[in-house]
Amino acid sequence: MKTVNVALGKRAYEVRIGPGLIARAGAEIAPFLNRPRVAIVTEERVAGLHLDALQGALSDAGIESEALILPPGEATKDWAHLTKTVEWLLERQVERKDMVVAFGGGVIGDLAGFAAAILRRGVRFVQIPTSLLAQVDSSVGGKTGINSSHGKNLVGAFHQPSLVLADIDVLGTLSARDFLAGYGEVVKYGGLGSLDFFEWLEKNGPDLAAGDVAKRTEAVRRSVQMKADIVARDETEQGERALLNLGHTFGHALEAATGYSDRLLHGEGVAIGCALAFETSARMGLMSQEAPSRFREHLAAMGMKRDLSDIPGDLPGADGLMALMAQDKKVEAGRLKFILARGIGEAFVTDAVDPALVRGLLSEALARR
Repeated sequence: MKTVNVALGKRAYEVRIGPGLIARAGAEIAPFLNRPRVAIVTEERVAGLHLDALQGALSDAGIESEALILPPGEATKDWAHLTKTVEWLLERQVERKDMVVAFGGGVIGDLAGFAAAILRRGVRFVQIPTSLLAQVDSSVGGKTGINSSHGKNLVGAFHQPSLVLADIDVLGTLSARDFLAGYGEVVKYGGLGSLDFFEWLEKNGPDLAAGDVAKRTEAVRRSVQMKADIVARDETEQGERALLNLGHTFGHALEAATGYSDRLLHGEGVAIGCALAFETSARMGLMSQEAPSRFREHLAAMGMKRDLSDIPGDLPGADGLMALMAQDKKVEAGRLKFILARGIGEAFVTDAVDPALVRGLLSEALARR
C-alpha cells in the first residue's frame, strides 16, 4: 500500500492506495469512528459489484452499515438526489460525529460529500472511490457539489474527507471506456505539472490499460501526490489550485453541450479540453506547435477521444460553446480565466486570452466534424 498525506493542518488526512483495500475497509475505517456504524451512499452499478464485499469487511470489524443506492450517471448530481440523500441520512439519525461513506465514482463522491458538508453543518465522511477518475482527482481535495442547469459543479462546498481508500483492484471491473475516461485526468497531471510524468505515461500507458496493478498503483500515487501538494498550498482555489482545471474550461462546456450524457464522459471532455488548451497556447506563441500534436498522439495511442470530431451527435456552434464556457467557475469580474501552458508540464493561469482566437479555434474544430 502507498500512502499520500494531504497536509492541511488539523484537517490533514491520508490517501491510501493499493490492491485489497475494500477487503480491509473495516480495519481502515474503525479508528475514525465515534460509534461502530456508518451510512454508505453508493450507486446501482457499484452496489452490484462491490457493496457486499464492503459491508462484509465492515461487519467483520464489528461495524454496522446501511446503504442508500442511487441511479448511476452524471444526472444523479442534482438537487433532487441531494435532497433524497440528506433526508435519508437524517432518517437514519446520522450525527455530526458519525461517518458517511461515499462509495462510487466521482458523481457519488461529489454528491455524498456535499450531503455530508451540509448535514448538521458538517458530518465527517470517507471516500472509497471506485473509478480511476475518482481515485486520481475527485476524491482528493475536498471539492464537493452538484450540477445546475446553468453548468457543472456550480453548487457545492469545500469539505475534506477524513480518509480516502483507493483500491486498485476495483479498476479491473471498469469497462475499457470508463478506464480511459479516468486516464484523461491522469494524463492531465503530466500536462499541467510534470513532463517527466507525461513521458512515463507515454511509455507505460498501454500497460496501465492492459491491467498492470503495480503501474496502475504508481500512476494513481503520482497523480494524487501532485494534487495533494497543490491542495496543501491552495485549498480553496484562490490561485495555484486552478491549475488542476487544465482542460476543464473546454471540457465542462462540452459536457453541458452534450447534456451530461454518455455521449461524452467527464474524463473524455478533460482530455479533449487539454488538447484544445495546448492548441490555444500554441496559437498564442506560448508553446511549440509540436507539443499539442504530441499530446494528441498519446491520446490516439491510448485509443482515446482527442477532438470535437470524436464526439457523437450535434454540438452547438462556436458561439454556443463560448456561452457555456462563460459559466465556468473561474470567471472573475466577467473575465474567463484559462489554464494554458508554455510546454507540456508547464501550465499557468491567465485571463489574457483573446475570445476571438478561442472562437476561431472552436470553429475550425467544429468544421472538422
